[in-house]
Amino acid sequence: MPGSDPLIHELLVAAHRLTRIAAQSTGSTTPAAVWSTLSILSTDGPLRIGDLARTARVSQPTMTKLLQHLVEEELVHRIADRDDSRAWLIDIGPKGTGALDDWRRQLGEALGPLFDDLTEDETETLRRAARILAAHTTRSDTVAS
Repeated sequence: MPGSDPLIHELLVAAHRLTRIAAQSTGSTTPAAVWSTLSILSTDGPLRIGDLARTARVSQPTMTKLLQHLVEEELVHRIADRDDSRAWLIDIGPKGTGALDDWRRQLGEALGPLFDDLTEDETETLRRAARILAAHTTRSDTVAS
């Protein structure tokens, strides 16, 4: 869409601000990388460590170290890669899904008061915007590397 760069910029700034405000207000000490990794696995499905690291925008050694912690906490687990018997895929486990759901609920509760004064029209506009954003960002390979 021509001329959309300012709109995209505004959306990105607002999204980052919302995430930062919500995360800070929960008081959680869990690193953002944990929630990012669980979120990626939740939406994209099982991934190899290298692909997960690229998607999360961290180095493979950093992801390997993070995953050791997540496996110990039983938030994720390894599964065999059907395409390569030498490789493993990382998948989110039930405990990870529950933790992510709880985190998202906490974020929603933290942000709720910021939106208490929205009109019905504004609320519907945000619902439509959320659906549009989801439709354009569902696939992890939507934007070329």
